Amino acid sequence: MDFRDSPEEQQFRAALRAWLAENAPAEPIPVEPDKRAEFLNAWHRKLYAAGYIGLSFPTAYGGRGLPVTYEAIYNDELGTAGAPPGPTFGHIANAIRLHGSDAQKKQHLPGLLASTVRWCQGFSEPGAGSDLASLSTRAEPVELGGVVRSYRLTGQKIWTSDAIWSEWCLLLARSEAGSRGHRGISALLVPLNTPGIECRVIVTSSGSREFAEVFLDGAEVPADSVLGKPGQGWGIAMSLLGYERGPADIGWVSRFARSLGILEDEARQGALRREPELGTALARAYVELRALQVQVQRTLSSRQDGSTPGPEGSVDKLLMTRTDQTLHHAMMDLRGSAPLLEEGLDLDLYLWSRAQSIFGGTSQVQRDIVAQRVLGLPRAAK
Repeated sequence: MDFRDSPEEQQFRAALRAWLAENAPAEPIPVEPDKRAEFLNAWHRKLYAAGYIGLSFPTAYGGRGLPVTYEAIYNDELGTAGAPPGPTFGHIANAIRLHGSDAQKKQHLPGLLASTVRWCQGFSEPGAGSDLASLSTRAEPVELGGVVRSYRLTGQKIWTSDAIWSEWCLLLARSEAGSRGHRGISALLVPLNTPGIECRVIVTSSGSREFAEVFLDGAEVPADSVLGKPGQGWGIAMSLLGYERGPADIGWVSRFARSLGILEDEARQGALRREPELGTALARAYVELRALQVQVQRTLSSRQDGSTPGPEGSVDKLLMTRTDQTLHHAMMDLRGSAPLLEEGLDLDLYLWSRAQSIFGGTSQVQRDIVAQRVLGLPRAAK
């Protein structure tokens, strides 16, 4: 297989590289959470204005209608340049693109892609994390004259990323009374300023405030807030998670490569601890990263026909987790006590890597998906 850029892709990559060299912020990302959020949002609006957000989305909704390989090139160049990360709403945007009505796509996609309207994803609950099908948040249909006019939302979400800075939430709730498991779940597009919705900040181990609890106390939204059809929420969630779990879609591969390259340069310069086992740890991180890169190339190749991510994406997620944790564990060992004393970016990256095996579905869940849906193995007998 030939993974080299086509002439058109070469031209796009060169233009993007030149633009990043001239426009990427030189100042570090602020540490204070609110300032950090505003800094990144301004950067995302700048990327959109330059035509680099929504590359594979239809032009009717603010995209450029390009093949998915252009999204991969964009992520690659952004990480290689050491620029601030791009927006992470691709999973939500693709869910609306694939399952939304024409009216929903026209209403939501332009502002979402332009980063003028911020979104979050309301999936996990205190009693439904990895076992998402056990969620208990309710969307009770409110009928008038035998017709559903609205839904009344009751329940709680947790670990909702960027909720305190968002205007909208793609929410999963049980809309059929008495339903269990995957059945009876609907996806709803919910404005967070709706009366009866409250967001409370969760402070992480690194001091960030990116997560929040979202409380729903009788909040009422119109019936046309449902994405797709009532009861289709589980299928929509699975297609959304396919994008959220994909290293090619969330742009981390090139960031790992840049971090590893910096470590290698420091090792050559003698700036790191020089112990044989630490050299082995660095080599192991290189091997993990290379395996991830090859798998991502394979995944992107399989999507050239416009198909969406499938259960095979769990292989990518498992490899991404191993790469992240192996790389940043090696970084902590090689740099000695400095990351702990400074409590800066290195420590944040290490702490975040520990969560890789949890968010987006735990590694145990990913292995179950690979075993049952990719390899076709039977479920364990109860």
